Amino acid sequence: MTDGYGSGLEVKFCQADAALTVRDGTEIEGYASLFGLRDQGGDVVQPGAYRASLKALAARERRVKMLWQHDPAQPIGVWDEVREDERGLWVKGRILTDVEKGREAAALIGAGAIDGLSIGYRTRRAEKDAQGQRLLHDLELWEVSLVTFPMLPEARVGAKGDAPLADPMQDLAEALEALRREMADR
Repeated sequence: MTDGYGSGLEVKFCQADAALTVRDGTEIEGYASLFGLRDQGGDVVQPGAYRASLKALAARERRVKMLWQHDPAQPIGVWDEVREDERGLWVKGRILTDVEKGREAAALIGAGAIDGLSIGYRTRRAEKDAQGQRLLHDLELWEVSLVTFPMLPEARVGAKGDAPLADPMQDLAEALEALRREMADR
């Protein structure tokens, strides 16, 4: 299934019990993805799905980006630690309050208005099970965003597709902009 934009970019939202913790107004941590839970798109992220991507990023000395609402033009901080554990994809980072959106994000999180994390990724390997669920085995993680989707208790797919990327950064920007517009229309 494609996302209509040919980008191959997908996003998942995670709002679990105490998924996001804030310290000192700028340090945050929580689960950006949980294993074994079926999302509204019928996908289930499998343990180990991020392993290769995280290893490749570390080998290139690169980090997963922290964005505001999946907008590639609005980085708001840095993820200092991104790792898999038995529960899912855990992240810990710092919101940069020297950035306008960073200040806004810190205030909104502190007030409880924002409590969600969402991932932007590309599926590298998946399979369908007998129930029609897509089991995600290998994901290329691009970014983890702070987002507002309080009505969704589980992960939510905003754009789907398995097509290869011709220009990954341009495709990412276009897909994220389309997702932002779609969410603004709701």
